[in-house]
Amino acid sequence: MSNALETAQLGRRYGRVWALQDCTLALPAGRIVALVGPNGAGKTTFLHLAVGLLRPTAGSVSVFGHSPQREPLTVLPRVGFVAQDHPLYKEFTVNDHLTLGRKLNRRWDEAYAVSRLNQFGIPLTRAAGKLSGGQQAQVALALGMAKRPELALLDEPLASLDPLARRDFLRALMDVAVADGLTVVLSSHLITDLERVCDYLVVLSHSRVALIGDIEEIVRTHKRLVGPRTDHTAVAAVHNVIEESHTARQTTLLVRVNGHIFDPAWEIADVTLEDIVLAYMGQARASVSEASGGGMGGPWRSPLDDEKHDEERDESEVTR
Repeated sequence: MSNALETAQLGRRYGRVWALQDCTLALPAGRIVALVGPNGAGKTTFLHLAVGLLRPTAGSVSVFGHSPQREPLTVLPRVGFVAQDHPLYKEFTVNDHLTLGRKLNRRWDEAYAVSRLNQFGIPLTRAAGKLSGGQQAQVALALGMAKRPELALLDEPLASLDPLARRDFLRALMDVAVADGLTVVLSSHLITDLERVCDYLVVLSHSRVALIGDIEEIVRTHKRLVGPRTDHTAVAAVHNVIEESHTARQTTLLVRVNGHIFDPAWEIADVTLEDIVLAYMGQARASVSEASGGGMGGPWRSPLDDEKHDEERDESEVTR
């Protein structure tokens, strides 16, 4: 199977801080990929690099074998991108946006866009700036998908939608993906929603890839072990211990198993995708705390929190 998106040691730095670092991955074509991680983990930076809005500080990124920076005229017609703040021209009506989409995209599907907007009762003659946040999100999503892309990069598209609208959008996304062989990278914190539609997972944490792979395989190979309070060195020698907790009498481990667990002292239970994602994010956060001196400096912060001015300064690159 060919890959829709590949990166090799991809990195992006703002000032002194890496927003994304050492990112090497290959996303198979035709998959619906969940991109998850805490705020500041590098999700938006990754998507902006993939679509060519940012220039890598290190490494490379390719979309269907082409560089979005060096070959935008080859890449961009094949990619649909919906940014986190779903930017629209506030003075343009919804109809104006449809006209713009029709003139700029050779595979434009006007019927699809109008059908989606009518489904949610969005007035086509109203200025985008007069729509609610949820309505603006629906317009941005309709425009992105009406382009009929081969790869859809969606940055937090569900955040502004109510539960019913989220369900309807995910259903429509599945229909398009199956019918057109669409590859989707869907960034979101709503892991339960992602689990319903996604079949591939990328976890970013502390600006690095913490976990990647087929969701079914990931869930199958992660287990929770519960046993009497003990040293778990023997387990860690064979299996990858992701998370551990202890009480006076009991030890609980979340592990990525490497074969069978033979010790009968351990009760073995399945875990959910959310359990796994949270464990990997917690693992990375703990390593950051240890590296900074045991976490005595207050609550955990995004690595970009202290570099806001550097980020704003570097955004000028996007518009050049």
